[in-house]
Amino acid sequence: MAESSKVIHVRNVGHEISENDLLQLFQPFGVITKLVMLRAKNQALLQMQDVSSAISALQFFTNVQPTIRGRNVYVQFSSHQELTTIEQNIHGREDEPNRILLVTIHHMLYPITVDVLHQVFSPYGFVEKLVTFQKSAGFQALIQYQVQQCAASARTALQGRNIYDGCCQLDIQFSNLEELQVNYNNDRSRDYTNPNLPAEQKGRSSHPGYGDVGVAYPQMANTSAIAAAFGGGLPPGITGTNDRCTVLVSNLNADSIDEDKLFNLFSLYGNIVRIKLLRNKPDHALVQMGDGFQAELAVHFLKGAVLFGKRLEVNFSKHPNITPGTDSHDYVNSNLNRFNRNAAKNYRYCCSPTKMIHLSTLPQDVTEEEVMNHVQEHGAIVNTKVFEMNGKKQALVQFENEEEAAEALVCKHATSLGGSIIRISFSQLQTI
Repeated sequence: MAESSKVIHVRNVGHEISENDLLQLFQPFGVITKLVMLRAKNQALLQMQDVSSAISALQFFTNVQPTIRGRNVYVQFSSHQELTTIEQNIHGREDEPNRILLVTIHHMLYPITVDVLHQVFSPYGFVEKLVTFQKSAGFQALIQYQVQQCAASARTALQGRNIYDGCCQLDIQFSNLEELQVNYNNDRSRDYTNPNLPAEQKGRSSHPGYGDVGVAYPQMANTSAIAAAFGGGLPPGITGTNDRCTVLVSNLNADSIDEDKLFNLFSLYGNIVRIKLLRNKPDHALVQMGDGFQAELAVHFLKGAVLFGKRLEVNFSKHPNITPGTDSHDYVNSNLNRFNRNAAKNYRYCCSPTKMIHLSTLPQDVTEEEVMNHVQEHGAIVNTKVFEMNGKKQALVQFENEEEAAEALVCKHATSLGGSIIRISFSQLQTI
């Protein structure tokens, strides 16, 4: 290993990785003073405020493989002790201006359509064509302006901005394409110079050349959230090195389980991409998580848990993903996925099923009796407590055993109570 330095050398930095992604990865370890993208080499140099911050980052990443948007990146101390202005000028971004922009949308909590993007980008000039698609980097769009200057103005004004408050962040680069080919005018593509194009036939991908629609999931660059949640370490038994995203669950109670109940349980440990109940083995299911770390948490914390009278077997699947189809349930864009926001907090709350459930987003006028009535069909309630935190009503309900609490969670999470959609998770408190 090279001599310790406050400058960190990052390799395998693909074109889809932005400066902001790298900042998010390293910010939990300290203040970042300089960042240089070496685009031609797929590398970056990043300077922390002091050597101890850089050491903390590299020590953490010896145990956890850093990933950004599904791509493994590799980190080491740089041979530079300091980044100079000259180096920054030499290695700075080599973005060749173009009238076509490649836009990646991070933290996409709400669906983004062609119309939404047109509304955002058209104030900067006439948009000729617009195509959206799904890639491993996440939800992306190509936007073609009539002139290059309009594209440059839009990039300068909108880079890093959110479409909606607190989410749907724009990451904008110049594309190297010369002309967009648009075959259909619909929610995913539009040619504003040719309004007479047909809408696509159902079930067909509009632009397979630009992206594989529905194949990849917008992976969260979750390493920074993991670091923030666990203070630089990992929970006992978690390696942080697993890259298998799909989990096989067996010994399910086939009469009681469905995809939404499995979603409610597994979404405690990460974002859910897709779930498939195996028709030829009704007590088996496949669950595809957002990434390998989330899948490892689910396997670790749910192995041996009891649900609907059955002790679950939870293991990594040999299948890398679940193929979309009529026999699988898609949750990629579900706003019930918990890890799109407050990821560090959600990682911190991960645990095996307990006797105590925590209910939040409750109506402000809710009573203990209403809370009890909502969940009491699932088991014997030992104690309840309704309380207020940060001006919001929450509740704790303690059952006699973990199985009853798990049943209440999978059946009642995301249900309506007094007009509010409630959220339920396990609490690590022993008593109320």
